[in-house]
Parts: sequence; structure tokens; C-alpha cells
Amino acid sequence: MNQLSQWRPDMNDPLPLYQQIEAYIIAKIKSGEWTQGMKLPSQRVLAKQFGVNRSTIVAAMDRLVSAGMLEGNSGGGTRVAGDGEVDDLTLHDSEGIQPSSSPRKHWNDYVEEGMHYPNLPLVQTINRMEFAPHMIRLGTGELSPSLLPEQSMRHLFSEIASSLDTVPLSYEEPLGSLQLRRELCLELGRRGINASPSNVLVVSGALQAFQLISAGLLERQSTILLEKPSYLYSIHAFQSAGVRLAGVPMDAEGLQASALARLKQLRQAVLLYTNPTYHNPTGIVMSEARRTRLMQVCDQIGLPILEDGAYEELWLDHRPPAALKARDTSGQVLYVGTLSKIVSPGLRIGWIVGSERVIERLADIKMQTDYGSSSVSQLMAYHWLHSGYHQRHMEQLREQLRIRRDTMLELLQQDWHDIATWQKPTGGFYIWVTLTGGCSLNKLFDRALSAGILLNVGTLYDRGASRQLRLSYAYAPIEEMKFAMGKLAELIRMQG
Repeated sequence: MNQLSQWRPDMNDPLPLYQQIEAYIIAKIKSGEWTQGMKLPSQRVLAKQFGVNRSTIVAAMDRLVSAGMLEGNSGGGTRVAGDGEVDDLTLHDSEGIQPSSSPRKHWNDYVEEGMHYPNLPLVQTINRMEFAPHMIRLGTGELSPSLLPEQSMRHLFSEIASSLDTVPLSYEEPLGSLQLRRELCLELGRRGINASPSNVLVVSGALQAFQLISAGLLERQSTILLEKPSYLYSIHAFQSAGVRLAGVPMDAEGLQASALARLKQLRQAVLLYTNPTYHNPTGIVMSEARRTRLMQVCDQIGLPILEDGAYEELWLDHRPPAALKARDTSGQVLYVGTLSKIVSPGLRIGWIVGSERVIERLADIKMQTDYGSSSVSQLMAYHWLHSGYHQRHMEQLREQLRIRRDTMLELLQQDWHDIATWQKPTGGFYIWVTLTGGCSLNKLFDRALSAGILLNVGTLYDRGASRQLRLSYAYAPIEEMKFAMGKLAELIRMQG
């Protein structure tokens, strides 16, 4: 119900506030935007979003319930009431169809019946509040608008427009733009990953890559192993396809390869998903020795690897060990990369690298899904990589992220030294903080939200991470970061 945050009663209008709210809700119901059975937020939430006292909401709600527009009970909250109409269609008996006396079906009746799982309620709240004005986003997994290469993109747009004979408005071939795939192969080669254009599928970001893999390569009810905690627990790309997730414990060197054989047999797992470089959410970098051991174990037990390389280029102190895919000589590793974390989320360009047979299968599924990623975005991505913009941007971005990381570490040392522990990340976006005292993450989330601070709590990534926070230094401006870190320390101590 995002509409609520965009409207408030007019305090200067002579019409009483409760009547303005009443008229607003009636208009939403009559227009069909709010349909039968839809649940309204609580009176407390409505009062906050409309900027009025709770008694004003109660007055408006009571009048609407009396008028039959809303209905409510103590356990189920307030909902839009049914319209009482029935399907009164009368047909001749000769048509063989009997008139129905059941209520008409609304689209609202289907929202719980789809195959794709809804986001976790907390994720839905985060997704909604990320666009609330004046909200400090302290856990967001994307670059600040100030770090996006806006000026370079303007120049690139201008250069491309002046050199084009025709605007690319047609579909690309199933694997994606050939010139982009060739350029990606050069970029991957600089990281030690050998690939031909036929081994690369262009996708609309890493999330689509996971959806294609779950739909095209995995059977329903199969199980995949992955680090615990993991970003994948906070989304439903695999679960909505009927795939189960089973966690593998981690230590300072990454996921514990020694646990894989036992877990594979115990859970009948079909593959391993891993984010070995600047892991989301912990920031851990899998060590060189652990990567070597992981490849050996997975080869011995016959466990394919899905490698997420989304943060690989975001090294701040020194280059990380080479990707698992760079060590792959037998097609054991399927590698996913993206420009979303390092250039622009809005470009929606990512890629999958694998054997030709696997890539062709995934390309077929993608053609059935969206008939190819944006041709314009693919053209932009090609020129971005080909014209040298990317390397210049990465040098500037690393410099800015170092400043932000060091600032957050200083703030932690200054304000959090007695309430939490953490490790210095050497790249990526995140600091995984463990609170040392008793603290309800749900209460902390709500209190932070009331203070204008949006958090990503640890339980999003592992139900057992009840004392952890994923803090990001990539999004909030430094001045907002300073305020938010100090305020959060106060809120944590209030619960201690």
C-alpha cells in the first residue's frame, strides 16, 4: 500500500481531518485500487503515515465500518468489505451452464495462490522504506547515487549517439549481443577466466541468472548447499522453484569445505552456491588454500559449483585470490557476474559463464522469459567496457569506498567498541557486526526506523543470526552515516 506514503490530509482545509481521510479511502475503494478483502495497515501505522492523531484514524474508520465500506475484528485487522454483489448471470438451460450464486472473483482472490513466494515481510518493509524521503539507508546493498558514474555515462551516451547509424531497437540473439560477449570475454580474461562468446549468456542482472538456473537446471524438491549466513536466504529465487537451501558453516577463511561431503550425502544436495569474494553479508574473502581445497572436494564428491562474483572487483586493500572459475578446467563451475554492484543497478546487465550446453539451455529459458535483455543496455555496457570508462571508474570508486569504509570503522571504534565486535573488510560493501549484549533485532529495527534509519538485520540472512547486523558503507552519505551510527549505538544501549 505504497499509496499511503504519498498522500496526507490538508491541515489548511476546513474539512475535518477524519472526513478527508474517510473521503480518500472511499475514493480508493470505489476506483478499484483497494479491492475486497485487502487488509489495511494498523491504526498506529495509518496515523503515522497520514501525520494525524490515532483518534482521528479511529473516527474515520468507525464511520467507514458503519457505512459498510470496511469490516474488522480484533484478530484480523481492518479489511475492505465485500460489495455483497453476486453473479446474477442468467443463461438458458440449453447452453448447459447453470447460473452461479457464488461471489464474483476479484484479482485480490489470487494473490496468495501464485507459485512465486512473496518476499519476507521484513524485506517488503525494507523495499518500501528505501524510497521514503529522508531515510538513512545503513544496510543497502548498492552504491550511493553520488558514486554512480553519472558524468561518464552522459559522455558515453553522447559518443554513442553521434556514432550510430541506426538505433538498436531490435531483439538481440539468444545469448545476447555478440560484441558485448566478446568484450566480456576480454574482461574475464584479465581476471584469469578463459571463456569464448559461446560460453557467455547476457542476463538482466545476477538475480535473473539465479532464476534461470533454478528453472532450467534444477528439479523441484532438490537441495543446494550454500554458506550460512547468505544473501540467498533473503530472496526466493530458488525456493519459489521448489528448491531447498541447506547451510554450510563458515569460518574466517570462508565456507568449511570439510563439511561438504557429509552435507551433500545427508541432504542429497545437487550443487553448491558460493559467494567466495567479499561475501554478502559477512564480507569474508575465501582464502587461497580454502579455494584450492574446495575445488578438490567438489571434484571428488561430484558437486557442481555456482559461483557468485558480484563483488569481485571491489577490492580496496589488495586484489583477492582468483575466482574459482579461473581454476576450472572441466566445466565444474558456473560463474555469475554483474555490473549492478560496480557501475549501475539501473543498467540491468549481468552474465553467466559456463559450458556451451548449459549456456544454450539457459538461453532457451531466457528467450521464453523475456526474449532477451535490453538491446540499448547491452550497447551501453559494450561501449562502457570497450572505451576504457570501466577501468577509470573502478579506480575512482575504490578510492571513495576506502574513505567510506575507514570512516565507518572509525565510528564503530568510537561509539560501538563496548557493544559489538567486527572485522575490517578488505573489499565489497559490508561490515558484519555482532552485538555483544542482549538486544531484540526486531525492536531495534522498529526503533531505528522511527529515527529515520533503515537497517538490514542478520536474521534476513540466517535465522540464527539474532545478534548480527549487516552495515553498508556504500550508500549513505558520510554525514548521515555519522549521525546514524551514533544514534544506533544509543538505541542498542537502551536495550542493553
